[in-house]
Amino acid sequence: MVDRQDIDAAAARIAPHVVRTPVMEVAGFGLPWPVEMKLEQIQHTGSFKARGAFNTMLSGKVPDAGLVAASGGNHGAAVAHAARALGHRAAIFVPEIAGPAKIALIERTGADLHVVAGEYANALQAAQAYEAETGAMQIHAYDSPATVAGQGTCLREWEEQGLTADTVLIAVGGGGLIAGALAWLRGARKVVAVEPETSCALNAALMAGEPVDVEVSGIAANALGARRIGRICFDLAREFEVQSVLVTDDAIATAQRALWQERRQLVEPAGAAALAALMSGAYVPAPGERVAVLVCGGNIAPDPLG
Repeated sequence: MVDRQDIDAAAARIAPHVVRTPVMEVAGFGLPWPVEMKLEQIQHTGSFKARGAFNTMLSGKVPDAGLVAASGGNHGAAVAHAARALGHRAAIFVPEIAGPAKIALIERTGADLHVVAGEYANALQAAQAYEAETGAMQIHAYDSPATVAGQGTCLREWEEQGLTADTVLIAVGGGGLIAGALAWLRGARKVVAVEPETSCALNAALMAGEPVDVEVSGIAANALGARRIGRICFDLAREFEVQSVLVTDDAIATAQRALWQERRQLVEPAGAAALAALMSGAYVPAPGERVAVLVCGGNIAPDPLG
């Protein structure tokens, strides 16, 4: 399990390599109260994923065979970026649904890119086969202690920046980001897991009492489209009794447009999912409850500037 000491160590390790992303308190979005936000979409390669990628690579020796990662797009871009920055070879496996913008982002890093038919689970199978064949070091997108500790630095950093919220809403795919948040907060603040109705691995696992496979589709599937929630996330979510809410694709698209129209923040659907829970009423704060939203990704497809 990941603890606060692991996250403290990760923060020191990755500090020279990641962006200290800005925070702001925002009124608007049709809400009667302000919302605190952390803009992690301006992290290297457009998502929080660089934190876990750098922490994993800096935590141990990388073999001569280099690195391998499976990704819906954002994790692959982060691993490719970190590998280039640290002088390592990287093979990245992504599904076709990653989309042209994220595929092009990975290509620009110079990584060895493999596009696989199907969804994230198919890319993971291909990456595992490559790992077995070559001896490359696998950097899991969400279900490894080093990844989770790296992602936990996001909430650690936010608290250093003066987070006051009682409740933090976080979008969930495979669960690395919310697992890191839970490992850092340890119940000191309420954490709400937000998933699309059509890609809801954590919600299904909590209902079933164990991780289960789910069908994956929808506008955020290339970032939140894990078929099965990570074990680390599931165990932490149960320990800290995480509340799980679901949002529609229409609600996500509405929040995505609102972030641009009201605050000129360009985010991908996954990056808008947590705000969508507030705007749509999927999560309704109690009177006086202070809320915060983690904006987690900005890799829009198609790329708005081509």
